[in-house]
Amino acid sequence: MEFSEDLTVAERMRSGFESLTRAERQLANAMLANYPVLGLDSITAVANSSGVSTPTVVRMAKKLGFAGFPEMQAALRSELEATISNPIAKHDRWASNAPDTHILNRFADQVTENLRQTLRQLSPETFNGVVALLSDPARRIHIVGGRITRSLADYLFTHMQVIRGGVVQVASNANTWPHYVLEMRDGDVLVAFDVRRYEQEMLRLAEMARDRGVAVVLFTDQWGSPVAKLATHSFHARIEAPSAWDSSVVTLFIVEAIVAAVQDENWVETRDRMKTLEELFDQTRMFRKFV
Repeated sequence: MEFSEDLTVAERMRSGFESLTRAERQLANAMLANYPVLGLDSITAVANSSGVSTPTVVRMAKKLGFAGFPEMQAALRSELEATISNPIAKHDRWASNAPDTHILNRFADQVTENLRQTLRQLSPETFNGVVALLSDPARRIHIVGGRITRSLADYLFTHMQVIRGGVVQVASNANTWPHYVLEMRDGDVLVAFDVRRYEQEMLRLAEMARDRGVAVVLFTDQWGSPVAKLATHSFHARIEAPSAWDSSVVTLFIVEAIVAAVQDENWVETRDRMKTLEELFDQTRMFRKFV
């Protein structure tokens, strides 16, 4: 297998999963379930925790494009450092190697590459599974974002509220989350947004929701929020950009594609809701009309 050098270890395991042996798949699943912490342990501990042999660990590391386990572990350490980087460290890392081109071109190049890499990793089965969950009228949808990603959660909520009923926007204040969990029912869906630096409260919310039989859908980055181990489906979007801030462009792209797909699945109900909403807008004279 050949992999792009900038792929994370998790991305390599997910994209190459079908070519792994049964023991290697068992190892990959164990590492992904406790990512990246398990892979940072000794090779013996990794093997024992996964129920495989140490040669299996070495073989999988080589299949993933590494010279051996130490090189794979070094990549995991580098990823861990990246996930806890603050905005100043992110800016300095980009600034030290910035090409001599206009920021618009640098940003466009990186975002385009982010989209290309994300689409290579995005499974149509995962996408279809999420659409099926969000289209099911028997399931209520609860949407939550973090300090930065709450704007993405708000965007998804605004559209889903038009498309179908039974959609709840969870407040960004974690102190109120138990009140929202109280209303969650078995079979509901929690859509959570969590990117680096991952918010500890988000993991606890996902744990409480799962305990109530709620399916978790996660929008995260290429490294993966700890919430991923609890999620029924996860979208891993590339977020790095030549900036102190991470980019939300690719995540928004997936959100908009999800909205379009759910709209099509629920078009009869959505059309009726849109018609009623437009009548309400007319009553409030919210929008200016020229004819």
